[in-house]
Amino acid sequence: MNLEETLSKHVKQAVKSNFNVELETVEFQATRKEFAGDITVVVFPMLRFIKKNPVEIGETIGSYLVKQVEDVKRFNLVKGFLNIEINDLYYLNFFNNNKTDKTFGFSQPLPNEKATLVEYSSPNTNKPLHLGHIRNNLLGYSVSEILKASGKKVYKTQIINDRGIHICKSMLAWKRFGNNETPKSTGLKGDKLVGNYYVKFDKAYKKEVASLIALGKTEEEAKKKAPILLEAQKMLQEWEAGNVEVVSLWKTMNAWVYEGFNETYKNLGVNFDALYYESDTYLLGKEFVEQGLKLGVFTIETDGSIWCDLTDNGFDKKIVQRADGTAVYMTQDIGTAIQRIKDFPDVGGMVYTVGNEQDYHFQVLFLILKKLGFDWAKNLYHLSYGMVDLPSGKMKSREGTVVDADDLMQDMADTAQEISEELGKLEGYTDKEKKELYKMIGLGALKYYILKVDPKKRILFNPKESIDFQGNTGPFIQYTYARIQSILRKADFTKVDMQKPVKVALHNKERELLKHIQLFPEVIQNAATSFSPALVANYTFDLVKEFNSFYQNVSILGAENSDEKIFRVQLSNMVANTIKNSFALLGIQVPERM
Repeated sequence: MNLEETLSKHVKQAVKSNFNVELETVEFQATRKEFAGDITVVVFPMLRFIKKNPVEIGETIGSYLVKQVEDVKRFNLVKGFLNIEINDLYYLNFFNNNKTDKTFGFSQPLPNEKATLVEYSSPNTNKPLHLGHIRNNLLGYSVSEILKASGKKVYKTQIINDRGIHICKSMLAWKRFGNNETPKSTGLKGDKLVGNYYVKFDKAYKKEVASLIALGKTEEEAKKKAPILLEAQKMLQEWEAGNVEVVSLWKTMNAWVYEGFNETYKNLGVNFDALYYESDTYLLGKEFVEQGLKLGVFTIETDGSIWCDLTDNGFDKKIVQRADGTAVYMTQDIGTAIQRIKDFPDVGGMVYTVGNEQDYHFQVLFLILKKLGFDWAKNLYHLSYGMVDLPSGKMKSREGTVVDADDLMQDMADTAQEISEELGKLEGYTDKEKKELYKMIGLGALKYYILKVDPKKRILFNPKESIDFQGNTGPFIQYTYARIQSILRKADFTKVDMQKPVKVALHNKERELLKHIQLFPEVIQNAATSFSPALVANYTFDLVKEFNSFYQNVSILGAENSDEKIFRVQLSNMVANTIKNSFALLGIQVPERM
């Protein structure tokens, strides 16, 4: 039971015994810096149930807590705010009980706990991953790790969009302009090579559209009748019909892309437990259209198309099967969700990491699955996130104006190198160690900059700003971790019994640090409930600020006696461990030296 839960129980008892009122909840907040206290009970909400002056209520509760609760030292009242001071012993007991726990804050899955499946990335195989994909991957991966740390079993997955007209555009452009070149012959990653042909298709298409307009066609006619587009559409039909030559080229080019994707994922530090391919799933869901008709969830129109009328739920009518019997994306997503539950029977809910332009789609998908009677449909969540913009504006794949994920990661490492060399703090490092450190700092800067922002908010990404060694940045936090490792190396505690309980009088800065470390388990649970890595990121920054204030105001290695020195070094180690664990939840590594 944490401090808030313990105090809540006693505050309720105080109110019951003194005012004969049973409170359902007690409101707490952090004590303001200008007042003495560790935690504050907000008295005002109690006035609805207790017809007394807030000061009188606060005095009564405060006196009760001092008498009845061993951990409460004293209290003070500021209007309707009851500030409670906690004994040092409470914090020292917490410290001694947890100082060697390397997984402090993490929970183990409960027996028979239903698993959660998290989908993220889900790229198209006609282009390499870009900055938008980076936010998607970082969010999906981090939310997966946070859910695990909160005590959930998690499966990470993606659905690869490997079919459709956009794939055929790249294939056709390669056939026309490729001269049989391959990733090996060009030295290009496979996803980049295929992406180049997607851009070439668009250039050729625009040229043909312009020629048709010059011959008197309207722009709309020209866009529909451009020969290269008609040929791509024919190629898609041939793929669906199983044309051997087309399917063979499709397999070859997709294999190039997958190899490229895997390299990017490895460099980014994300992974998956299961992969789904749209070429396998695009026919799923049709059997459930029949089921929906029987249940009255779907209806047939006069032309033979099948729809779901959601107007009573505040939405419109949604088509689930065309008149010619072919499926639409909604049908496919219904089938894929059901298939995943078949593949992973212990899954009780799913998280879809997809940009906010798909908000309506997922609201409709989840509602239809509920109407079809699937119990797990109530545990579906759309991790909707805002787009990532650059100072130069919006990215466009087909025009080749995207920020390539691989290039961005390399640029971040290069920027880290440039700044590190200016600071001149890497004496004694080998070239290999320097290269690894630059990558760690660059990736840490990129990930932290993106994950510290609430997922729902749009981001203006500024690489230079993200890699600053001061302020709310990844490198600033990494540097603090490395500073603590330096302290630990100098301390040399080889002959110290680390298990022995420490008893010291707490400095206010030590108390503040312990209070902040105590919050870590709650932060993990809140981040898991709200699917927000930003809570973990900003908690870590606040912890680092508290540590740096402690470091500047309290002598660690020059403490007056050995007990104080041992305590302060162990406290520093506990902070470092919390930084390392919280950054691991964000997919960020921390350096031992920096």
